[in-house]
Amino acid sequence: MRYRLAIVDDKPNVIAAVCKDLIYSDRVEIVFTADNGAEFIEKLQSIPHEKHPQVVLMDIDMPVMNGIDAVRAASGLYSHIQYIMLTVFDDDDKLFEALKAGAHGYLLKEERTEAILRAIEEIIEKKGAPMSPRIARKTLNLLLQEPGAPAKNAVVPESGLSERETEILRNMVSGLDYKKIGEKLFISPNTVRNHISKIYDKLHISSKTDAVKLAIRNRWV
Repeated sequence: MRYRLAIVDDKPNVIAAVCKDLIYSDRVEIVFTADNGAEFIEKLQSIPHEKHPQVVLMDIDMPVMNGIDAVRAASGLYSHIQYIMLTVFDDDDKLFEALKAGAHGYLLKEERTEAILRAIEEIIEKKGAPMSPRIARKTLNLLLQEPGAPAKNAVVPESGLSERETEILRNMVSGLDYKKIGEKLFISPNTVRNHISKIYDKLHISSKTDAVKLAIRNRWV
């Protein structure tokens, strides 16, 4: 299966390099590219919904309309599209604003093509929230600083998870995907998926983001 993708970046050399590597993999179809957020929205409006990209790789710092504003505007109009920020920025403010705007993932441009492809697959097939490891750690720090996080000595609820499920949750918090968790624990990706499904059922949630938030807030990992 080939995934439909759009790339938004104001640097032609970046678009050319990313397109070349992704197309060579034969796992994605580049629907279109744009050099700023306003052009991206114009192009979305010019094609039918069934031809829209499933995922957009979105830069942040662009003229006319930056990537965060573009995600914020497009998310309200086209809720079926998912966004991965692909940027050089790893500062807390931009990360926080991108997630608030509706970004589903956040990767640094230093990531290899295979990591970008895994992120695209994770976000479409597994409804995940792919992040570069450094970004995942920053996200956890942001969650720990959120109002409502338990005080150091506060009594927190039990998770109800088994030892193996807690171990898998701990690796999810560290930003690992199904494959990496399986390799680390010497189990198959299918077994990891089954455990994560049970984690979601027990915690009454439906996404990796919710699982990570609960784990951090309640100090389960």
